[in-house]
Amino acid sequence: MDMLERDDGVRIAYTVHNPGGAGTPLILSHGFSATSAMWDPNVAALSAGRPVIVWDLRGHGQSDAPDDPGAYSEEISTGDIDALLTQAGADRAVVGGMSLGGYLTLAYHLRHPERVAGLLLVDTGPGFRNPEARSGWNRMAEGFARSIEANGPAGLSPEVAQARHRDPRGLVHTARRVLVQHDDRVMASLPTVAVPTLVVVGADDHDFLAGSGYMADRIPGARQVVLPDAGHAANMDQPALFDAAVGEFLARL
Repeated sequence: MDMLERDDGVRIAYTVHNPGGAGTPLILSHGFSATSAMWDPNVAALSAGRPVIVWDLRGHGQSDAPDDPGAYSEEISTGDIDALLTQAGADRAVVGGMSLGGYLTLAYHLRHPERVAGLLLVDTGPGFRNPEARSGWNRMAEGFARSIEANGPAGLSPEVAQARHRDPRGLVHTARRVLVQHDDRVMASLPTVAVPTLVVVGADDHDFLAGSGYMADRIPGARQVVLPDAGHAANMDQPALFDAAVGEFLARL
């Protein structure tokens, strides 16, 4: 993997597949406690004809995991996405992500709509309008943080079974500073999305089926694909079906 050094000195690990491809670039962000390796089953198919950028969120995988909790936030993470697109020479890109990566994808669109050519939202949701529901989510995030502090990241979710992290403390900071939500800005922004959008969710991902349907309903012109026999990592559970759906979406751009 290559390394991009950010203004705060944190190095972000990334790989560009097919950097010479002529199609609109695609950048993919992984879920909480996973790494860019979760996209390994898909990059060969998706990078046919276009550059595909995969990366490890700060605190994850081979990226740096700074000790300072202040080095983690939604704004900082979307800044990392922006810097990676600039590093890759992509003025505009299809921006996509899974779970936390999908939420950051929407947050990135909210901050930089001029750089987004399309959205790919995988097994994710737009956040919560109800403060009580948001508080419940944040309690879950704190539970993740405490579990990792006590036991490490093993067992959090299927897509992290093979994940390797330089320092698990980065996951703790991410849970408390990035995974938590403070308002409904991202959810409220859905009707403003004016680019082609594909929402993909596993039929067995019961925690995110409703949120996926909500995004597909509220984003103008969005298309939803529900993959059978797939859970919270639909791209890994059904890679051929995932690649076919996303490939068709990309071909229409």
